[in-house]
Amino acid sequence: MFGHVRSLHDKDPILMIKVSVYRGDLTAIDHVFTNDEGRYDVEIPAGATVTVRFDTHHSLNNAEDWQPSVVANVVASDDTPSDRYLVRRGHDSDAVSAMDALSGYLIAAASSDVEGDAQYADTAVKRLAMLKQHTRVLQDLQQKLLDHFAEQA
Repeated sequence: MFGHVRSLHDKDPILMIKVSVYRGDLTAIDHVFTNDEGRYDVEIPAGATVTVRFDTHHSLNNAEDWQPSVVANVVASDDTPSDRYLVRRGHDSDAVSAMDALSGYLIAAASSDVEGDAQYADTAVKRLAMLKQHTRVLQDLQQKLLDHFAEQA
């Protein structure tokens, strides 16, 4: 599986985004980081159905800069790229991009590779607080995620 990760606003590549791949039960298969060109390659058996989360890592300089993104039930392929655009923290986004970021946090909250990680939780709280949701239901979900990560931080 391969692709590029770029900024939604200016289409520039984003360096050092953690690309995590999960099985259907949200156990981590593998992760890689994007290079200077925003490119990533991760070895997944061709045809496997996976969930992919694009996020920052607490140990890096960009830990608080980008909202996560997720794509679920994607079939791994070495023929078709899986590109993503991320929203910078503090930038306005459309309703779909804001929901995508919430989905990224939901996967993080449910996955074993982030569960109990106080440093990830700290950056998640800072980024989530800057996200603007467009409906009451999504605002409520955002608050529940904020509460969840605040308890872990």
